[in-house]
Amino acid sequence: MTLRIGIDLGGTKTEIVALAPDGTPRLRRRAATPDGYRPILEMLAGLVRQAESELGEGGASVGLGIPGSLSPATGLVRNANTQCLNGQPLDRDLAALLGRPVRVSNDANCLALSEAADGAGAGHGVVFAVIIGTGCGGGVVVDGRLIEGYNRVGGEWGHTPLPWMTPAEFPGPRCWCGLHGCLETFLCGPALAADWKGAGERSAHGIAAAAEAGDAAAQGALERHASRLARALAAVTNLIDPDAIVLGGGLSNLGHLYETVPGLMAPFIFGDVGRTRLLRAKHGDSSGVFGAARLWDKG
Repeated sequence: MTLRIGIDLGGTKTEIVALAPDGTPRLRRRAATPDGYRPILEMLAGLVRQAESELGEGGASVGLGIPGSLSPATGLVRNANTQCLNGQPLDRDLAALLGRPVRVSNDANCLALSEAADGAGAGHGVVFAVIIGTGCGGGVVVDGRLIEGYNRVGGEWGHTPLPWMTPAEFPGPRCWCGLHGCLETFLCGPALAADWKGAGERSAHGIAAAAEAGDAAAQGALERHASRLARALAAVTNLIDPDAIVLGGGLSNLGHLYETVPGLMAPFIFGDVGRTRLLRAKHGDSSGVFGAARLWDKG
């Protein structure tokens, strides 16, 4: 088995990549994600078959990244933003269509695996990678191996509470998961936009541009966001002490984060040094699909 196929299943678009043994992409393609569970299954199987047909190779390994995870208790998808996936045996159903096993993992785990292999985190022993975009998630890779955990919630950073809350922040907004104060409610793109309250602006670029133009409200929102991100990453540092932290997702394009957040982390790190590197994802929005292709790499 030499060809490795990865698929990143998103709410609106799905990307497939086929990697050669040396990691070189031999095929990349994007398609619109259809509505409904069965149409999604058929689309995924069709993408794999078409890729193998074009490349003249069959029997490729198949890895799939999704905005959710598989429950170790039931084997069914849980916590997926694409609601029709929840409660479904996605890996088993896709395996049945393709006639081979399929590995499924969270999209942030795939980001971490990709960036640790040959991205911004390459060469580092412990890599923590986070997605800060529409949502907020994370993944941990140690010596090239993805750490999903006993309950398969390893790296679910977005649904831990904001640490060292100020009185004004406590108890935090109510999260869709049912709890209050989850990092996702403070750090994701919509949360940053809501904090700014700027004319419906939703993009990181738009908020940054407004701040640069002198918008005091935008500047304040970005400062609060950086402080919250720093506290959240300092808590991770105190727990697993990663060599590198890699940022992905739309807000990872905010250049000031790499300049200000490391210094803001320092007072909250329980040590005399803060050497952890904060890095931007090398593969951008394709990190997830490359990581999905690597889900079989460690056996």
